[in-house]
Amino acid sequence: MSDYKKTLCLPKTKFPMKANLKQREPEMLKNWEENNTYAKMVEANNDEKNYVLHDGPPYANGHIHMGTAMNKVLKDIIIKSKNMRGLKAEYIPGWDCHGLPIEHKVEQDLKKKKKDLPTLIIRKLCREYALKFVDVQRKEFKRLGVLGKWEDPYLTLKPEYEAATARELGRVMENGSVVRGKKPIHWCCSCRTALAEAEVEYEDHTSPSIYVRFPLNDKNLLNVLPENVSTEIDLEKTYVAIWTTTPWTIPDNMAVAVHPEFDYCVCRVNGDFYILAESLLPVCSEKFGWDKYEILAKVAGAKLEGLIAKHPIYDRKSPIVTADYVTLDSGTGCVHTAPGHGREDFETGLRYGLEVYSPMNNDGVFLKDVEFFAGLNVFEANPKVIEKLEEVGNLLAQENITHSYPHCWRCKEPVIFRATTQWFVSMENNNLRQKSLDAIRNSVNWIPSWGEERIFKMVENRPDWCISRQRNWGVPIIALICQDCDEVYNDPEWVFSVVDEFEKHETGCDYWFEKSVEELAPKGLKCPKCGGTHWAKETDILDVWFDSGTSYAAVVEKRPELSFPADLYLEGSDQHRGWFHSSLLASMGTRGVPPYKNVLTHGYVVDKNGRKMSKSIGNVIAPQEIIDKHGAEILRMWVSAVNYQEDVRISDEILNRLVDAYRRIRNTCRYLLGNLDGFEPSTDAVSAEELLPVDHFALDLVRRRHETIQKAYETFEFHKVYHTLHNLCVGDLSAFYLDIIKDRLYVSGQKSIERRSAQTVLWQTLMMLVVDMAPVLSFTSEEVFSHIPAGMKGEVETVFALRPELMDASISSEERDRWELLMEVRSEVTKAIEPLRRERTIGHSLDTKINIFASDTILKALQDVDLREFFIVSGAETFPFAEAPSEAHTAEELEELAISVEKASGEKCSRCWRYDTLGENSDHPELCPRCAKVMSGE
Repeated sequence: MSDYKKTLCLPKTKFPMKANLKQREPEMLKNWEENNTYAKMVEANNDEKNYVLHDGPPYANGHIHMGTAMNKVLKDIIIKSKNMRGLKAEYIPGWDCHGLPIEHKVEQDLKKKKKDLPTLIIRKLCREYALKFVDVQRKEFKRLGVLGKWEDPYLTLKPEYEAATARELGRVMENGSVVRGKKPIHWCCSCRTALAEAEVEYEDHTSPSIYVRFPLNDKNLLNVLPENVSTEIDLEKTYVAIWTTTPWTIPDNMAVAVHPEFDYCVCRVNGDFYILAESLLPVCSEKFGWDKYEILAKVAGAKLEGLIAKHPIYDRKSPIVTADYVTLDSGTGCVHTAPGHGREDFETGLRYGLEVYSPMNNDGVFLKDVEFFAGLNVFEANPKVIEKLEEVGNLLAQENITHSYPHCWRCKEPVIFRATTQWFVSMENNNLRQKSLDAIRNSVNWIPSWGEERIFKMVENRPDWCISRQRNWGVPIIALICQDCDEVYNDPEWVFSVVDEFEKHETGCDYWFEKSVEELAPKGLKCPKCGGTHWAKETDILDVWFDSGTSYAAVVEKRPELSFPADLYLEGSDQHRGWFHSSLLASMGTRGVPPYKNVLTHGYVVDKNGRKMSKSIGNVIAPQEIIDKHGAEILRMWVSAVNYQEDVRISDEILNRLVDAYRRIRNTCRYLLGNLDGFEPSTDAVSAEELLPVDHFALDLVRRRHETIQKAYETFEFHKVYHTLHNLCVGDLSAFYLDIIKDRLYVSGQKSIERRSAQTVLWQTLMMLVVDMAPVLSFTSEEVFSHIPAGMKGEVETVFALRPELMDASISSEERDRWELLMEVRSEVTKAIEPLRRERTIGHSLDTKINIFASDTILKALQDVDLREFFIVSGAETFPFAEAPSEAHTAEELEELAISVEKASGEKCSRCWRYDTLGENSDHPELCPRCAKVMSGE
């Protein structure tokens, strides 16, 4: 028998069963770099249409995490799949290198020395810090198997990039959309800078909630009340009741707002008179401890407008104004208004000419002229304000509430609204808001579709874009400020001349910080407003979202590999308020069109329980941990296996399942390679017409799976790639087709039509498989490709440049239906045999003979099928269903199908192990007729 084993055509390949990814992947990376694999992939499409995926820049301040790893792998999958589908898609990686986190880290390293260092030294240290982590992250991204122009990325700190950003600012200035003024903006006292909407995140925060009464000793109140009521009112004891969760803003109060259409009541309580919303009186009275009250009159909010209340602490007026934003959801229906600390308050202040009062420094500390509270941080002032209100008798009630409160997304500290002089891009000038909304609806494809509504609402409701920051590390706002009257000089022609110097300068916009006002300003420059000649440089820098948001101008338009607008922007869903948002506004403001055609978003990475990863919880999994344990291939596989458009779970259990799935896919590839040993397509392949029926069906089946996978790449549904690929290997191939043809591949003559027909399908399957795998399982597909004989791949040097010619092996829908029916019949036969295997009556299905009792439809389908091969049995007969014995296995899913199983008759062939009649060939008495013919060379 051992001699006959040598006559079998058993699989033969050097492709190893054990992946050993941790060792092989670095070798593959080195090979890719030495052979310039990325360039070969792209050059294969030199004459084809471009596809532009523009990389959103990750922040250069630390090691990568699972979110950034997922992001980069998704982009790599897209770049590779686009190239392998015949489009020329270049990948230009980039980094966001400016901004507060880097500067903050440098400050921490410097500690107290920072105050003594000039701006240029701080900028130099920030630049070095950013470049250090660009190198760190570049190495980490490359380890993931991401191909691209890593030696020539774009960096927001490069002179050409800084110049492009500043030039875009100049263009927005030129069209009149940039304004400078005092408005309340989100301010981080910890970071000492203004924040944009995208830099604010909302977290639960406990605040003191207080109800305060404002004295209303205004005789005009009597004129709006019925005469019989006005005679009862004691103006010395009349108050308006307000509610606030920011007691520290009470010192800056300038008015009380009511809704013009709400009903307000005047009620008497223990000899005092209060005005508040009628519908909120029952709730408020309980909070205030009023045992009973008497409603004297009702009055519309509009009639209260113009009455003058008195500040509850200071001797100053606080007029009653009207505002539509007042609600009856909570509070008293009367809103404390501080124009220096609230967006709506500010707008109300503009309408009524109120002072925009915000007497505090950049640390959020009240200035010395703020009586009672000077020197206190705003949050420290809360209990002091409450204490003072209680002292003067104007505190009605207090309690702590937990509510959603804005926090700085960098330092995680609570932020405040504070009115300061800032630079803004107006949302209304040049109709920027409406143009952007129109573009969102009509010019961009949002994937998933809910992204459209999300960013639409953000743009629809957002305030003017605050683009100034009070820091050192960034692109300066190019403007001069008159020291006599605060007038701004930012003539566009002059701005562009300064920008030109940035581009020439070795360290870009350091030029602005190096030069004096006299060197920067036009000679003899006089203030057009006051005629003064005392100018100062603007010290604010640009919001880093303006930096990254203008990458369309710095990269997409400038790099020869790319073109504007980009086909795709791909980032996390938080970028609807970040990079997608700022890029849209900047591009609409200067180009009038969005910078992208498609926007694709992914979710956050969470643990197995759906919780956000956090060091404090201890549930963080770092990419390097996965690579060190399993290899980057498993991480890449995870990215494709999940629906990344939602939040994505990761855990050891999930990864272990993927390791098992990977092993099955790898073993399938190895089996295909092993059975193609010695196969030369040019001489050995058979035509589609010559394929045996089951081979023809199998090739059609694989081709359809291939088309499903390629369609999934096109629609960015990578989980469909993974599941189709896995099911193809485990189900369609291993459990069906390869199982059926194993006997034929091993036993048939080496050059027989039976073997060549099967090998032709295996060859075509392997070529489709490596192409389908390559964008996701890049290391493995390249390894498989390296073991494919030269005759199958021609002159192609890398799997990423492989564009195989595939046979058109499609079959009719009727024939396809027939084989799919036969697959169901086969499944029932397996079920019928399994009890005998479990009972150890048989060891292998070849030990059996089956009898199939079936309907005419099934019997017709079984005609011309090699039943012994198809069912992997030694004998098979068919009969009408009516003849089925009662003990036969009856199919549950198919009507009129029963199978009986018995031990095979005859003797076991020493070569193929089928039971048959032996001894017909005297030279090979141990062999069945089929094997004897093969041994005789027939």
